[in-house]
Formats: sequence, structure tokens, C-alpha cells
Amino acid sequence: MARRCCRATSRFTGEIHTNFRESFISTIVLFVCLTFPFTTEAGLYTASDQIVILTPDNVDSVLVNSTAALVVEFYASWCGHCIAFSPEWKRLARDIKEWKPAVDLAAIDCANGDNGPICSRFGVKGYPTLKFFHAYSKPDSKGQGFREGPRDVRGLRHKIIEKMETHEEPWPPACPPLETASKAEIDNFFETNGVEHLALIFETSNSYVGREVTLDLLQYENIAVRRVLRTEEALVAKLGVTDFPSCYLYYPSGNFTRLHVQNEARTFYTYALQRLPGVLRAGNTPPVTSDLLKNTTEDQWRPFNGSRVYMADLESTLHYSLRLELAAHPVIKGEALITLQRYISVLAKYFPGRPVVRNLLKSVDTWLKGQNDTELSYSSLRDALDNTAEVPNAALPEGVRWVGCQGSKPHFRRYPCGMWTLFHVLTVQAEEAAGKDPQEVLQAMRSYVHSFFGCQACATHFENMAKDSMSHVGTLSTAMLWLWSRHNHVNNRLAGALSEDPHFPKIQWPSPELCPSCHGVKKSGEHTWNQEELLTFLRSHFSSEHLLSDYLEKEAQLLSKQKESLVARQQEKEQETKRGAERRAREALAEPPPGQEEEEEEEDEEEAQEEPAAEEEVDQRARGEHLGGKTFEPPTWVKPESDVSRQSQRRPSIVGLKLRPPQEEIVDLDSFVNQHYKAKALRAAAAGSSRVKRRTLQRQEEPQPGAGLEKGPGLGLGVQPVEPEDLLGQRNTLQKRILTGQYTGSEEEGALEMYPHPNKRRWMSFLSVGFSRLDISLCVLLYFLSSMCLLAMYLFFKNRLRLRRAKVALP
Repeated sequence: MARRCCRATSRFTGEIHTNFRESFISTIVLFVCLTFPFTTEAGLYTASDQIVILTPDNVDSVLVNSTAALVVEFYASWCGHCIAFSPEWKRLARDIKEWKPAVDLAAIDCANGDNGPICSRFGVKGYPTLKFFHAYSKPDSKGQGFREGPRDVRGLRHKIIEKMETHEEPWPPACPPLETASKAEIDNFFETNGVEHLALIFETSNSYVGREVTLDLLQYENIAVRRVLRTEEALVAKLGVTDFPSCYLYYPSGNFTRLHVQNEARTFYTYALQRLPGVLRAGNTPPVTSDLLKNTTEDQWRPFNGSRVYMADLESTLHYSLRLELAAHPVIKGEALITLQRYISVLAKYFPGRPVVRNLLKSVDTWLKGQNDTELSYSSLRDALDNTAEVPNAALPEGVRWVGCQGSKPHFRRYPCGMWTLFHVLTVQAEEAAGKDPQEVLQAMRSYVHSFFGCQACATHFENMAKDSMSHVGTLSTAMLWLWSRHNHVNNRLAGALSEDPHFPKIQWPSPELCPSCHGVKKSGEHTWNQEELLTFLRSHFSSEHLLSDYLEKEAQLLSKQKESLVARQQEKEQETKRGAERRAREALAEPPPGQEEEEEEEDEEEAQEEPAAEEEVDQRARGEHLGGKTFEPPTWVKPESDVSRQSQRRPSIVGLKLRPPQEEIVDLDSFVNQHYKAKALRAAAAGSSRVKRRTLQRQEEPQPGAGLEKGPGLGLGVQPVEPEDLLGQRNTLQKRILTGQYTGSEEEGALEMYPHPNKRRWMSFLSVGFSRLDISLCVLLYFLSSMCLLAMYLFFKNRLRLRRAKVALP
């Protein structure tokens, strides 16, 4: 259905259907194709084709009031004629790439439902339809159709030139004059123009060479091109022109010389004129050869032969690819792992390197094939690349040493140049080794670029080229030619881009100087490539016998460096292992024994049970001293100073730490406040230190003679040692401060006793901070009396108010 639909609506010759019935049928078919999305497919062009893709969002900004003329193809992706015509449209875009400031190519897929209204707006009824839009077109312009003429690259190029010449004012600002020049204009040319070179192309009136070369050079400065017809007899006689076409260089002094080229054709003229001294692409800085001999890059400039391939570039490419680019993927798995295995396998089979490098690649390939895991860490791959297995006579140089791929600045050429060179060499070596699969190297390159190449835009462009035509490769020789042609496509696309090195402009390689026999001219004057001569050149240029070994590091020195690196690496691992063992030992010492925490909890409970009995014993001894007049001795559970100092040497531990509030016996309010806040200050000071050692604070207050007279005979106040609580976790039982007093009569009977139980002590200690039991009892009694008084007052006034209301209510 699609094929029949295409045949019915296509108009390859551009003729207009005047028959009403045919127009009606084509309109209905177009409506059906645009209405049902299942008939539409992806477009035929991508950004890699150097064609502007029109959409509803950009169509007005591209076509309306543009400073450049545009030629637009309206097509349907399901149309067979459109599919057959798309390669010609792509070739035309590459052919007139240098014309872009004056004229550009665009395309829009009318089979896309979103683009349907646009195609209808411009009156498109059949596919493919070509329309020419002048510069500064109006919003209501529908373009001029290409109704007649051939649809090959040469015919379309000539048709575009004819359309450009019909331009009315305003003229496209970037387009140079296309009309013929006279002798008077040439004589006064340098008075109004500041260029260094004037190229005069003498030709017949039906020739397009002069206008094509003029447009080819419009992006270059310091040169101008003019077309001169053979009928301009005065100028022809002055320069002695005998051949048409031919090119002459005219200078301000009036001197002239003929431009010698291999063939008198557009391609050879353009190539020769673009390389004249002082001629450079607009926006590029003039190349200064003396700077190259100095050090404009981070490395010293290395003189090289531009017609040869250097092994240093290939080894530098391997280092960057395997040690730097792959390092961006810590874990390689799935399709990426298969890609890596394929890439290493191709290198091991076809890389024409030195024996040490080939041995290393073979060992890595063998190691990869022995890996059965579904994923691979890059660290293990790096160990294989560094030859940690110590395979004899195997090494891969570290670092880069660019020679033929060096650029005038660090960001020019280098790794991309090395990658192209590497795969050119591999395709040639695969043919020399009589490989069985013609796409083996190409598929390895394609998958590597897709999975690992750092430039994502470059990977997308390469994938588009591979999808377009790689499937047509059927022999090893066609694989070589396919890679060569795609390399030239990339050169064409990137010519004039910011990535182009002005010292090494991107050209269609090989140049006529490098391989004259590779270039030819058809009878029509179009340039052509001699395929047989080109294959002979590629086989010779990239053969292993013609690779130069200049600037390479000697193999003995390379192996010595690798051995030193392995020894240093082993020592580093041993030191790291030793540091890890020491760290684990320190962590083990810092942890308490498994049963230490339980033992500490049991000891805490035993001490909590022993403390009430010990306190009671101290009270009894204090009373016995008062009654019997004996000297007071500290109880046996109070540790002497030597024992406390010995306890302070124990290793602190924070495991199983239980913070217990200080437990104190209070006799007098003033002495308690003094001791309580002093203990708080000591705990705060201990918490501010990272490591606190045990300290023993002992304070003993001797009876003052004056105090004894004031309070009565025999009154004395003794203070026992106080030990602060260890906040770092060392087991420490806070020593009780024994405050004893000697009272007379009823005061002794009312002396406070120790709290009998730990829980009660904690509760009472919390409630009685700063107060004695007597104070608390009095406070409770006062609160109770106040409450009862308030309740009595409330009841009194309430009853009184009720009685008053009752009296008022009486008559």
C-alpha cells in the first residue's frame, strides 16, 4: 500500500498535475497517510548529515527573513522515491558544505503528523518536492519549485547557482558576486579590496567552475575569486590565456602567474587556492610555523613526516584508551564487557606493535577469555594491563608521546587522530592476515565507540554512519574503503569547526600531493576517486613495514620501568596491609572483654546493697565515739589514698557505662550546699576533657576551737574523702561523705540517719536538693495549712454570698 501510495503521489520530475481527478486522489491519499500514524516512520535525515531538520518549532525562524538562501526537501519517510533520493541529498549537503553562509539545505518529513500543516501551508502535494527560498523571504512566501533538471549532485548544484543569480535586492550578505568580471574591474580591484590574492578563472559561458570555486572560497580570507569569460579578449590577451578553464593568480603590482594543478577542475582549484600563503578560514588565527618549533603544547614539539605513520602514536592511543578512557567505568558488565572482549581480541590479533606490546595484549586477551563472571572491575583489568602476573617480555608503555598526531595546541588532534589511525592500521592488517570476518574490526570499533568513547556526540555521529551503510561491507578490502570514506565524511563535517587545528586543516584525504593517482576527473569535470589506486595506497601507507619507530622508548628500558613499578606497588600493598593490621589491633584493644559489661553491672548492684549497712555502721561508730570519748577512725570500707591511686591507673572504658547520681548524707544545710556545688564543678571540669584520669579529692575539716565554744562543748564536724564520678566510663563508686555531728540532749536524738534503701535515697536526694528532712516536713505542713485556710475562706465567702442573695429575694 505504501509503495503504491508513493508511486501515485511522487513527482520526481516536478510536473504539476492539472487533471482534477488525479489531484483529488492524491489529496485523499495524502490525508490518509498523515492521519494514520502507523504509516509514518522515522525521518530519513539526522543532524550528522549537515541538513537542517525543519519542525513546527523552527520552520519560521529558519525560512522567514533568513540571511541565507535555503533549499528545502519536502518528503515522506514511507516514500520509495524519497528513500532512493536521500543519499543524493546527503551527498549534495557534503558537496556544498563550504557554501553554508550563502545557501543551506533543509528537509522536513511530511509523513510526521506534526509536520502535516506545514507541508500543506507551502502547497506540497507530492514527494519529494524541492523548493528554493531566497534570503529575506517573507512570511507568506511559498518558495520556488525545482520543476525541471536532473536530480544528481552536479545538476542540483548548478540549479542552486542559477537560483542564486536570480536573487534580487537585498543580496545575501555572505554571498560573493557571481557575475563575470571585466578588464576595467580587474585593473581597479585592489583599490577597493584589501585581499592578498585574486584568482581569475577563465572559462566558457556555459561553465559553472568559476562560480562553484567562488562559493567554495567564500569562508576564506585574503583571497577573492572572479569569473572571466573567454570573450573578454583584452584580459585574455594580457594574461596569455589559452586553456579554458584555467586559473591565474593576479597581484596588486600587475604581475600574474598560472595556478598549476593536476587537473583543471573545481576540486583541484579549490584545494590549491585554500592552501596559498596567507589564506585561512575566517575566524582562525594565522598559523605561525616558528611557534611549532618552540613549545606551544605541554610537550616539546617533535618534527615528523606527515606522509608516514608513527608507532608512537599507536602506542599512545592504546595507553589512553586502556588506562584512561576505560578507567571511567569502575565496573564493566553486560554489553560493555562483550565490547571490551571484542576490542582486546582484535588488538591481540592484528596490532602490528613491538613484541613486548603484542605479548601484553595477548596475555590480557587470554585473561579476559578466562573470566566467567558477568561483570568485571576495572581495577582487575588494570592489574592485567600493568602485568602484575609478571608475564615474561610483556609490557605496555605508560604515558603518551604524540608525533604524527600532535596538534599545535593541547586540545587539537591527539587521541581522536590516534584512534582513526589505529583502526585504519587494523583494517589493513586484517586483510594482510587473511581475516575471515570482513566486519570484525569495524564492529569492534563501532561497539567500542558506542560504549566507551568519551565524546558522546562523536559516538552518536559514528553510530548514524554505521547504521547507514556498514551492513554493505562484504570483503576486507571494502572494509578498508568504508572506514576511509567515513573518515572523510567526518573531515567534511568538522572542517571549519572549533576543533579544527589551523595548522592541520581537515581535508578530503589523501591529498593530491600525497596520492596523485588516487584522484581523477569524470568527463563532466566532476572529481572522482580511483578505487584501485586508493586501495594500493591504503595498503602501503598503513602496512607494518612502513610504520616508523622514531621517538619510541627502548624495550629494555620499558621492561625495567615496569619491574620497578611492580616492586613499588608490592611494597605499597605490604605497607597498607601492615597499617590495616595495626588499626584492627588498636580497635581490638579499645573493646572490653565480652563479660566485662556484665561484671560491672553485678558489682554495681552489690555495692548498692552494701552501702546502707556500711552507712549504718559509720553512724554507730560516730555515736560510740561521742559516748565513750574514743578517737574516731574511718570505717574499713573507706579506701585509703594508696588504694584510690591504684584504682585510678585502671584502663578507662565507656562500655556499659551507668551514670548514677551522687549519694550524700546531709546534716547541715550550709555544709551540704558547699559540698554539693563543689562536686558539680568537679564533674563539669571532668566532662570538658577528652581523657580524664581518676582523681581523689579528700577534704578533712578539723574541729575549730571557736566553733566548739559557740555550739557547745564537744561539738565537732568531720568530712570524709569525696571522689568525683568518672564521666569516661571507668567503674567508680562515689565515696560517701560522712558528715557526723555531736549534739547534746534531744539534738542528738533528732540527728538525721542514712537513707535505708537506694531507690528511696535517689528519690529523696532529688526532692531534697539543698534541704534537710526537717525543712521538707515544715514546707509540707505549711502548704497543707495554707490550703486549708484558702478552702475555709472560699467556703465562708460562698455561704455569705448565698445568704445575701436570699435576703434580696425576700419581699
